[in-house]
Amino acid sequence: MASRLSQIASHLVPESLNHHNHHSSGAKIGVKSDDDVVICCAVRTPITRGFKGGFKDTVPEDLLADVLIALRERTKLNPALVEDICVGNVLQPSGGATTSRMAALYAGYPAETSLYTVNRQCASGLQAVVNIANSIETGEIEIGIGAGVESMSLGYGPSAMAAQTSERIPRESQEAADCQLSMGMTSENVARDFGIDRKAQDEFAALSFQRAALAQKEGRFKDEIVPVRTFIKDNNNKDQKASKDKGGNKEKNDEEQATRRPVVISQDDGIRDGVTFESLSKIRPAFLSDGSTTAGNASQISDGAAAVLLMRRRTAKRLGMPILGKFITSVVRGVQPKHMGIGPAVAIPAVCKKAGIEIKDVDLFELNEAFASQTVYTIRKCGLDTNKVNVNGGALALGHPLGCTGARQIATLLNELKRRKERVGIVTMCMATGMGAAALFENEQHV
Repeated sequence: MASRLSQIASHLVPESLNHHNHHSSGAKIGVKSDDDVVICCAVRTPITRGFKGGFKDTVPEDLLADVLIALRERTKLNPALVEDICVGNVLQPSGGATTSRMAALYAGYPAETSLYTVNRQCASGLQAVVNIANSIETGEIEIGIGAGVESMSLGYGPSAMAAQTSERIPRESQEAADCQLSMGMTSENVARDFGIDRKAQDEFAALSFQRAALAQKEGRFKDEIVPVRTFIKDNNNKDQKASKDKGGNKEKNDEEQATRRPVVISQDDGIRDGVTFESLSKIRPAFLSDGSTTAGNASQISDGAAAVLLMRRRTAKRLGMPILGKFITSVVRGVQPKHMGIGPAVAIPAVCKKAGIEIKDVDLFELNEAFASQTVYTIRKCGLDTNKVNVNGGALALGHPLGCTGARQIATLLNELKRRKERVGIVTMCMATGMGAAALFENEQHV
């Protein structure tokens, strides 16, 4: 009896405790199993500038619908086979739950396909993909979609903040109070407390812009981007003053005088060619008069959406689906809220340890550039090779639509791993209130 109880107990111990060098799901780099969670398609819209770019007048559900449509069209998958969809977003009212469900139904997924949303700040898009991967690993579903969407043009600002918050909690806890710091001030804290000077930040920002501009010129983003048909409101305000003088309502007049111009947005519009260290060094600090964080070395306010189709390998093989890569494992780790940007420097070593590899074994990193300060810190702290980090530029140049970014990074990572015939990549980012996330993926395209 004792031996039988011991045998049962051994089955209850997590695999990660018995085999500490392997992910608890059993997913291993370089070893294919029918139980692997694989990625069959990963797409994104272009990323456009908030308030003045191609999607400034496009609601988030329209962007989400287009990437969901693209997944089924590119793979020819019967949408009725998709069991669950998780959508990451940060700024939408009510978590975007209603509008995201509307987008999925419009995109051709049946009512039987369930959907929910998740908000893990800047990691929301990645968390959505991880949630679906975990649901597949546990056997809850066989096929699912992890997605992310954000319209910062329509959601960014005071409307995204709680109307009333506790007075007691921040008064009695400094760490809690630090959660309310502006992101720009956390960047200044990282720069000051860890010795990241303005020169280092501007040098890295210039590199990001230059890499992104070259990647765009060479068409490296083409395969991951879904062109979007939408409209831009052009404000014909030549008679606006007369209308106001007659007592008209300004917002109503602006709306009436705006004309909707149909457009097709097919490339990122935040990328600027010709950006140099010298041009960035002329920009004034944005948060402190003697600070080092500027509009040039901070991520752009942006709009966009991305989606990733995942399923168990045996299911993908049975359906004849393309396999781009597989999900290995992921981690989330907390850091001090006042230094929120250093999250990736904690998450990267943790995810590598969990997968049983070393940082040097990773071929490419998609490290979200919330600020140059925290990106430079992470590179230094983890000893990353800059030739492996954001080789096609990052959020400083492309933009950072909060809920979309993590899913967008997966599409970009798998696309570039394929182009370079490399195998292992990490998607990682910091998060507001002090956290870092990282996920490990393996490319299976022509390696």
